Amino acid sequence: MALPKYTEPHYRVWHYTYLAICTAVFFFLIAPLFVIFPLSFNAEEFLSFSDGMKRLDPDAFSLRWYKDMIYGTKNPWGLAAKNSFIIAIFATIGSVILGTVAALGLSSRHMPYKGLIMAVLISPMIVPLIISGVAIFFFMAKAGLAATHTGIVLAHMILGTPFVVITVTATLSGFDHSVTRAAASLGSHPVNTFMKIT
Repeated sequence: MALPKYTEPHYRVWHYTYLAICTAVFFFLIAPLFVIFPLSFNAEEFLSFSDGMKRLDPDAFSLRWYKDMIYGTKNPWGLAAKNSFIIAIFATIGSVILGTVAALGLSSRHMPYKGLIMAVLISPMIVPLIISGVAIFFFMAKAGLAATHTGIVLAHMILGTPFVVITVTATLSGFDHSVTRAAASLGSHPVNTFMKIT
C-alpha cells in the first residue's frame, strides 16, 4: 500500500521499516518449504538431495512418498488423514447445528438466565485447553467413549460450538424479529421461516 504524499518523513521511515521486518519474518517462516518441497519428490529410501536430483535426472524423482502417505500399509498417514477429515466434517456439522440453535434461543427476548447460559456455552473458550482436554478425557472415559470416533467428534463439538454461538449471536443481535412474527402471522411454518428469513 502506497503512502500518501503528505505523510511525514518519520512515519514514512517507520512504515517501510515495518514492511521490511514483516517481509523478513514471512520469508524466514516460509523458507523451509523451499527445501522440504523438492525433497518430497525424492525416490530414495530416505529424504536427501541425491546426485540424480542435483543433475535433474527424471529417474531420481518419484511420487512414492505421496503414494505411501495415502495408500501405504507401513505408513498410517492415509488413515490419519481420512480420520481427521471424517471427524472434521461431523464435528463441524454438529457445532453449527448446536451453536445456531443455542444462539437462536439466546436471541429470544423471553429466554431466562441468558447470561448464565451464555457463560456456560462459551466457557470452553475461556478455560485453558489443557484443563478442557483433561476434563473431556475423564468424562469420555467414564462414558466409554475415550478411544472412539464418537468421543473425538463430541470433544471437537464442545470446543467448536462457542465460536458458532458468538458468531451467530452477533449476527442475530441486529436482526429484526418483526419479520419472523410477520411470517408467522401469514401462516408460514417455523422451519420455512427459519430457512428463508432467519
